[in-house]
Amino acid sequence: MLAMWTKVTSWMQSEKGASMVEYALLVVLIAIIALVAVAFAGDQVSETFSEIGSGLDQ
Repeated sequence: MLAMWTKVTSWMQSEKGASMVEYALLVVLIAIIALVAVAFAGDQVSETFSEIGSGLDQ
């Protein structure tokens, strides 16, 4: 347990540049946020575009 704690603390104190794994985690996090935003606002946006389309048909 102490060895794991030592590795974690040394990893957090490391001043190396971001690795590919960290960039991949950022991309995944951004993708999840984008999907949640689309799922949350998707119906509202669809209704707005439908109203605009109906207004143009008249």
